[in-house]
Amino acid sequence: MPVSGNGRPDPDALLRVAAQEGRGRLKIFLGAAPGVGKTYEMLSEGAARRRDGVDVVVGIVETHGRVETDALTRNHEIIARRAVPYEGRTLREMDLDAILARAPRLVLVDELAHTNAPGSRHPKRYQDVEELLAAGIDVYSTINIQHVESLNDVVASFTRVRVRETVPDSILEAAEIEVVDIPPDELIERLKAGKVYLPQEATRALGHFFSRSNLSALRELALRRAAQAVDARMLDDVRALGLGGTWAGSDRIVVAINELPGADGLVRAAKRVADSLRAPWTALFVETPRAAHFTDEQHARVAAAMTLATQLGGAVATVPAANVVEGIQTFLRDARATQLVLGKSRRSRWFELRHGSVVDQVIRNTPDVTVHVLPVPPGSDAGGRGRRRPARWGTPLGYTATTAMVAAVTGAASALFHVLDLGNVALLYLLPVMAAASFFGLRTGLYAGIASSLAYNFVFLPPVGTLSISNPENLISVIVLLGIAFATSHLMSRVRAQADLAAASARTNATLAGFLRQIAGVNDAETAAQMICDDIRRLLGVQVILLGPVPGATLEILAASDPAYRLGTMDDAAAGWAFETGSAAGKGSATLAASEWLFQPLKAGDRILGVLGVASETGADPVRPDQLPLLSSLIDQSALVLERLRLQAEMRDVDAVRTRDRLRAALLSSVSHDLRTPLTAVIAAAAQLHHGTTPDLIATIESEAARLHRFVTNLLDMARVEAGAIRLNIEATDLSDAVTGAAHDARRALEGHGVRLDVPPDLPLVRVDPQLLHHCLLNLLDNAGRYGDPGTEIVVEGRNRFGEVRLAVLDLGPGLPAGRESQVFETFTRLEGSDRAVGGTGLGLAIVKAFAEAMNMTVEATNRADGIGASFALIFPPALIVRDTPTEGLS
Repeated sequence: MPVSGNGRPDPDALLRVAAQEGRGRLKIFLGAAPGVGKTYEMLSEGAARRRDGVDVVVGIVETHGRVETDALTRNHEIIARRAVPYEGRTLREMDLDAILARAPRLVLVDELAHTNAPGSRHPKRYQDVEELLAAGIDVYSTINIQHVESLNDVVASFTRVRVRETVPDSILEAAEIEVVDIPPDELIERLKAGKVYLPQEATRALGHFFSRSNLSALRELALRRAAQAVDARMLDDVRALGLGGTWAGSDRIVVAINELPGADGLVRAAKRVADSLRAPWTALFVETPRAAHFTDEQHARVAAAMTLATQLGGAVATVPAANVVEGIQTFLRDARATQLVLGKSRRSRWFELRHGSVVDQVIRNTPDVTVHVLPVPPGSDAGGRGRRRPARWGTPLGYTATTAMVAAVTGAASALFHVLDLGNVALLYLLPVMAAASFFGLRTGLYAGIASSLAYNFVFLPPVGTLSISNPENLISVIVLLGIAFATSHLMSRVRAQADLAAASARTNATLAGFLRQIAGVNDAETAAQMICDDIRRLLGVQVILLGPVPGATLEILAASDPAYRLGTMDDAAAGWAFETGSAAGKGSATLAASEWLFQPLKAGDRILGVLGVASETGADPVRPDQLPLLSSLIDQSALVLERLRLQAEMRDVDAVRTRDRLRAALLSSVSHDLRTPLTAVIAAAAQLHHGTTPDLIATIESEAARLHRFVTNLLDMARVEAGAIRLNIEATDLSDAVTGAAHDARRALEGHGVRLDVPPDLPLVRVDPQLLHHCLLNLLDNAGRYGDPGTEIVVEGRNRFGEVRLAVLDLGPGLPAGRESQVFETFTRLEGSDRAVGGTGLGLAIVKAFAEAMNMTVEATNRADGIGASFALIFPPALIVRDTPTEGLS
């Protein structure tokens, strides 16, 4: 939980506060059902704000024929609604653009969950409101509790009515909420009086949705949801300010679990407390250095308790700390918890004298938290099955090394005894004590202290060679040395434990950072899914499989750490359950535990993207309890990456639709203009033929028909480009012949211009598709004929320089606007350089570029260096040049 419990402002809360800067504020009037007076209250408060001098307008209000509500709208400025034609009817929606142009300080928008008419900028009205808020405009709006997304199923379960128009919970979480509430009996009386629905509709509603029990339940949901929203906003504020205290706007419950038998009973008790208070709750496990010595059975108990908490609807958290009390206190402070559930096991008096009581310390040090203490059933935890961790009393290697260090210090002190006094010799013995405590733990350090004291007494204190002490001052030195050794061992052991916790936390953070870094830059969903499986297997040493929904099937394997993995019937059922319910299923859970896999849902917001399955390669539990927090974090990061890729894919689809719509609109505009002109000329010429007029009409018909043919050819070529249906027939081509043929076919387009072909016959052959090259040259010559000034010369020149062949078409016309030369190759783009009207569709040069790139060539548009006009060049790279062709006389 990203909070700060040390008096400093929480960075995440500060970021959320900063994100609201410059945005408008949203206030929602929340009701339990229609007819409670939400719209009336919104209009009344809007009128009050207007009287205070605030610029208030009505964006849209539905009065439903209620006289009192309609009267309140008369004193407000109302933005006229926008007419939207739909299936022969005219629908009227809120005019978002008009409100943005008007830019009031506050706008009143009724029915936040409304679905806009097809063709609107946003499909939902709450999205219109989001745009208003982003523009810095405050918004008042209304909504009923059954329209909240997370409560939709709950409401449908007892009203038998499923509402299709919903609003995401995130909208309410960012808003100020005012509950508009009246008792159920009063609402029923309003319904009977016809103030909510027409009489015949009211009678039907009273028998179904508006029963007293339904209204009471809806009222409770509304009040509870508002309380949760207020509590969440309050916590954000106090965290952003770094304030202490629980700030108990509502109850927040924590249950501390451990490795002892009975942890599952604590979880169930916490669930009962949370249900009675209707409060959120969290199962907490404090990971202390002692957790490294747990047996497999103890780890399994912790995992089972945390899994049970998840299944019962609670959150889970693991906190590293030097001791249990410190970890609990830190989490309670950070979570602003108000109640704690603890278990107290039977301990001997001697055990409590040596170690103290966790329950007593927590109660003593957390006066602001209500503590529920439950007795834990007695049960022996000894003899746990499975592999044991290193013994808590140290290892033979540690004691051997410590003995060797004490002996080495004794030898060195004996050699230097003639230059050292007894006090300095005693200080030397602190070295093995600190080393033993640092490397081997507290008890080995205590052993080093006792061994050092005995060696110091035996070798250096008179009478030497005995363990007796003749001088009382020397006795004090031994006691002080032993005390310092014990204190040093204890401190070094705590430092070592804290260092181990810090190292473990750093390893976890580094693992998550490395995992995210690996997959963050991937832009392909299939590659990302495979990387997720491979990395989780590498990090946790488990089998991993990722399943996702596909059209026509429920779930399909998207990736696996081993392609040979196949799921059985029970595995498929567990995966389907996890995907449908959003809860864990399979081995180690309480649902379909016979499966060999543990399936966890991949959630991103309210959407379940798929499920991730893990299984042990040895047949044991899929993951160890200490790996559960890391697995949860990896799953969350994976879901975020997959959601990003899904959104990117949707954006690409949206961009494709927008491009297609733009092309369609431009094409229709172009066709309507460029087809109408030659068709008009052809029709007029044909009409004149009936009257036996001049033979020039035949030439007009031929010319305009050729123009139509060229236009239709461009349309077909563009369709081929858009469909990716270009087929290449590469062969060695002589550019001199290609230019001559294109100039001949384009003679009608070049009428009125002089044409000069400056293509040396010794240019090398190039490997291209002759037909596509011919189309490119035709379009370039046609463009030059249309844009070149009448009577000017058009030049086609070929040059072979620096290993490249350039074929350029130059005209003497208006040229290209400076800085916009490359835009001329965009579809349906015409960059007019003069005031004279020039026809064309804007397709020709786009086709040139598409055909050239298909043949691995490039095109270039520039203004001529020697004067007025434009130059369009086809550039053939060295890879397309036939090298065995004579190349003498290069220009």
